[in-house]
Amino acid sequence: MSNVNVKGKVTLLSAGPGDLDLLTLRASKALAAADILLVDDLANADIVTLAPNARVIRVGKRGGCKSTPQAFIQRLMQRYAKKGLHVVRVKGGDALLFGRAGEEISALREAGISVDIVNGVSSGFAAAAGLGISLTHRDHCQGVTFVTAHMQDHSQPDWAALAATGTTLAIYMGMNRIASLTASLLETLSANTPAAVVQNAGSQQERRLVTTLDRLAQEATEAGLGSPAVILIGGAIGEAVEFAKRVHATEGFAHAA
Repeated sequence: MSNVNVKGKVTLLSAGPGDLDLLTLRASKALAAADILLVDDLANADIVTLAPNARVIRVGKRGGCKSTPQAFIQRLMQRYAKKGLHVVRVKGGDALLFGRAGEEISALREAGISVDIVNGVSSGFAAAAGLGISLTHRDHCQGVTFVTAHMQDHSQPDWAALAATGTTLAIYMGMNRIASLTASLLETLSANTPAAVVQNAGSQQERRLVTTLDRLAQEATEAGLGSPAVILIGGAIGEAVEFAKRVHATEGFAHAA
């Protein structure tokens, strides 16, 4: 591995799930100091207003859509950093959670480029906040498992093993497979296991569905819910039921009665 020997640097910046008021102060400072802004599709488009001196390059990556190749993004970061510029790579949610940060960090370090990381709010936490629940409610579970349904080799995670952990499951990139993954989970979990989908978590467009595992796929489809969304499954999600009943009429909840 090369030592850091390039004057420029790259900041992997976590833009949070949507609203700009969820950005950290550190993120705001990094944006203000940026020379080059590489912006992901899942970040709020208005984030560029916080980087008035930066050249903006959009490098969209979304499941099921035409995306900028990962290798090309990494070459862009290296190219501009080697010119002595401060490159800010803007990622939706938290850069370190399903954001391909590991690949980018390795590539930059191999090229001798300094890397800073700015954490942010992941959509899983924003979804829980929208539902008014704790993902680790100790009356229901001993932890939370974050998992992607979009495996690099297109295989399925071991849903039976995940269900057996007894943790809250926060499933990312699972809407295209919601029918198959819920069917697999039902082989281990009860049909009445509380479940939810939160679309566009943490933004003004947020929509929420609270139901049970056996009804989740059908009701999510009927409600027209799709990506980007987080699927939450486990006893802790049951805490959202009464909350949903109280506020569904004004805040976009769908609730299975």
